[in-house]
Amino acid sequence: MNKLAFALISGLGAALAIGLLSFAETLQSEIVLLMVPFGATAVLVFGVPDSPLAQPKNVIFGHLLTCAIGLYFVHFVGVTPLTLALAAGLAVSGMLLTKTTHPPAGATPLLVMLTGQDWDFLISPVLSGALIIVAVGKLIALMHKRLERQQRAALD
Repeated sequence: MNKLAFALISGLGAALAIGLLSFAETLQSEIVLLMVPFGATAVLVFGVPDSPLAQPKNVIFGHLLTCAIGLYFVHFVGVTPLTLALAAGLAVSGMLLTKTTHPPAGATPLLVMLTGQDWDFLISPVLSGALIIVAVGKLIALMHKRLERQQRAALD
């Protein structure tokens, strides 16, 4: 597939995923589905979908793990410049040890700590948002593959 088609379809996928999260959030007021690190997640999932850092396991569990670290600090340790640094370091180490490295998830514990989130943040927006991004990513990957097959068939 040519670069332009790949870039346009990837951008469409990112817009669709973030748009779904944003629009669904406006339909009700109890659930948060969108968080800033998901913008960077979209770059990886849609822009470099074959990267190990963009795989579903990394996206979902990277964000969940780092969110849990941030929540632990908020509720049991406290938020100071030192604990923000420690949480960020633990997030990196934790993702590396569990083979769930996802760079945008490095921002998740900082977001959690700086905004004082509660444990339900793990489900919404972290888990629900990551699942939606991954699902849209899979649909876009199917579109990429279909276009590649069509282009190969046209050349034969």
